[in-house]
Parts: sequence; C-alpha cells; structure tokens
Amino acid sequence: MSTVVVDASVFINAFNPYEAGHEESRRLLSVLQDRAVPVIVPTLLLPEVSAAIGRGRDDAQLARDFCAALRRLPHIVWVSVDDSLAWQAAEIAAQHRLRRSDAVYAAVAVRFGATLATLDREQKERLSGVTGARYPAEMVAELSSS
Repeated sequence: MSTVVVDASVFINAFNPYEAGHEESRRLLSVLQDRAVPVIVPTLLLPEVSAAIGRGRDDAQLARDFCAALRRLPHIVWVSVDDSLAWQAAEIAAQHRLRRSDAVYAAVAVRFGATLATLDREQKERLSGVTGARYPAEMVAELSSS
C-alpha cells in the first residue's frame, strides 16, 4: 500500500473515543504515520472535521486546534479542490451514485491510484471496481501482515 486517501469519517472517528470503531481508526492513522505512508487528502477535509468537531463538541476552539494539528502532520499531502478535481468528482458521483464530499475523496483516490480508507458503507461498496476502498480495520490487518 503505497498511498492512502483517508476520508473525513476516519479522522473524526479517530478523534472521538465514544464512537464505535474509534480504536481501529486511531490505530490506522498511527500505523500510517509510523510507516510514513503518504496520506493524500482534499483540502475539503479541514471544513469537514472542523464542522463535525465544532458542532459535536460545541467547541469552536477545539475544532480550530484539531485542524491546525492536521495541517502540521508531516505525512499528509493536501490536494486543492480545483475545477478539474470538481469535475472528476461530479462524474464519479453521477456514475457511482455517491453523495457530495464522498465523491471528492473518491476522485482524489482515483487520481493518485490510492486506496481509500473510509467508514462509509456505500462508498466502500460502490467504489469496489474503481478504487480499493477499505474500512480502517481491514487496512490495519493488511498493513500488519505486510
């Protein structure tokens, strides 16, 4: 697994110890960082995690701090959502019946030939022939066996 796109759902799940699957998401991010696996994400990740944390915890400063910490992680490659990526995401959304931002993460994964880490069942099922979408627990198992 040379590169990975990590969906916002995984970052948010890793952040919240009260969510089911938290430990698997946290472990995946830790393993990726320890192995210096490039994690490619759209800049859309920042408002998505900020909104989830800010609304979920009712704490704007915590949301800002978490986003600032994400920006400092050395193994993350940020991809701007430009016109080209937006059109690619629109095509993927239409063809595979994906929701809004899910299509943006899928487009980034397709563009970079990366595996997509997600907690979204629809995204995983509908992208099976397009990009290797996996749940965090599956990815941890794969990385542990390699």
